[in-house]
Amino acid sequence: MSSRRNSRSGANPEVADVDVELPRLTARSVVASTLLGVSPPELPTPVLVGTAELLGINPGAARVAMSRMVANGELAATERGYRLVGRLVTRQARQDLSRTGPSTAWKGQWRTLIVEGEGRPAAERAELRAALGSLRFAELREGVWLRPDNLPEGVLVDAETAVAGRTLRLTSRVDDPSSLAARLWDLDSWARRGADLVDRLDGLDRLDLDLAGTFVTLAAVLRHLQADPLLPPALLAADWPGDRLRARHAEVDAAFKHALATWQRARR
Repeated sequence: MSSRRNSRSGANPEVADVDVELPRLTARSVVASTLLGVSPPELPTPVLVGTAELLGINPGAARVAMSRMVANGELAATERGYRLVGRLVTRQARQDLSRTGPSTAWKGQWRTLIVEGEGRPAAERAELRAALGSLRFAELREGVWLRPDNLPEGVLVDAETAVAGRTLRLTSRVDDPSSLAARLWDLDSWARRGADLVDRLDGLDRLDLDLAGTFVTLAAVLRHLQADPLLPPALLAADWPGDRLRARHAEVDAAFKHALATWQRARR
């Protein structure tokens, strides 16, 4: 990934001046992201196919992608179309937390989880690591995971269930929490890319959105937000771009959804 910082002073830079690697637009990503953006996550087939076509995806490719997603347990067919199921529903909950950020006041405590048991199958170890990652824990050493105790529980139920019974939970305090946070997470890299994405969002024309380009940019921002460790402000630099990125994403996402919904209503 390449990332070139722009000057943070003066007028907003043009989008072309921000070198940010963006995800590739695929039929699956369009279908998944379109459903992830509505609640409940269910839409008629013509709307999904038409949205994909609007964003530059061949209708046939969109239908093939939906069939494969059903076979993979990511979609379920409904009377008129498709709805999200399985791990994509879990992803929607994770995205919602990423969009809003932490809401629990931090009192200086850390959650520490120690993995119990030995000789687990590789698939089970991978599942546990994925669950701990989705809960924003970081691994201090093999089998020891921790994070500040500032996130609400009961949001990512599937991940919490996967972790429960496999770990010993402790509450602790740290002498130098800022240093530990910098050791556990690459905060500088996250902040650099986050600032570049803020610049890219600032450079979009809200009144005349390029829907395909905006879709890709919003997907890149949301992916980056899901990598945000959601730490308390006391552990972050004063210019941490997390809140700015969430605010800009919300504004552009609202404009994008309005334009897309207007088009979708005409297709229903």
